[in-house]
Amino acid sequence: MVFVWVEKNRWFLWAMTFFTFVFIFYVSSLSFASPPPGAPSLSAIVYHASVFFALAFFLFSSVLWRNMNAKAFILCIMVALSYAALDELHQFFVPGRFMSFNDIIYDSLGIALASLLYFIIVSRKS
Repeated sequence: MVFVWVEKNRWFLWAMTFFTFVFIFYVSSLSFASPPPGAPSLSAIVYHASVFFALAFFLFSSVLWRNMNAKAFILCIMVALSYAALDELHQFFVPGRFMSFNDIIYDSLGIALASLLYFIIVSRKS
């Protein structure tokens, strides 16, 4: 029932994609005590992987919409990875925050899992 509603209201997918981009930017703008580089916490790993999983999954759903196009799929992955890198660059300018290559790895894990899940879902529908 939910999937039928979403299929009829495609704007919802775009809204969720936009909301996820904004949410990530907002959280990256917050200044709070974070562990020093090289000492990741489990909550940070889960946050990065899950929020970028959501971003990638909504991006795939919005852009590909029933049409699995390899070039568009790769483009979505590149957009999500680029946003992960830009997110870390943004944190460099936020007091109390720092850039971390490890965070980009955790973001990439979420993007990879979303890619795999989306590909499996689309493959089974065919």
